[in-house]
Amino acid sequence: MKKLFGMMLVGAVAFSVVACSSSYVMATKNGEMIVTKGKPEVDKQTGLTRYYDAQGVEHQIQNDQITQLIKRG
Repeated sequence: MKKLFGMMLVGAVAFSVVACSSSYVMATKNGEMIVTKGKPEVDKQTGLTRYYDAQGVEHQIQNDQITQLIKRG
């Protein structure tokens, strides 16, 4: 019984971590569609938006190059 409860607990934690991580799509002026892992962070001081791609690699893009940001279902 303890083993079953432990497996259920691990599954619930894993599901909650996945459920909290949303992806977004950024459209750029040159027509590129960038899928991000998590919500991109805007830095108004530098004029850059920081985001992580599907593999978890960090990137930055100029804010004025982004035309639209859409949360992916």
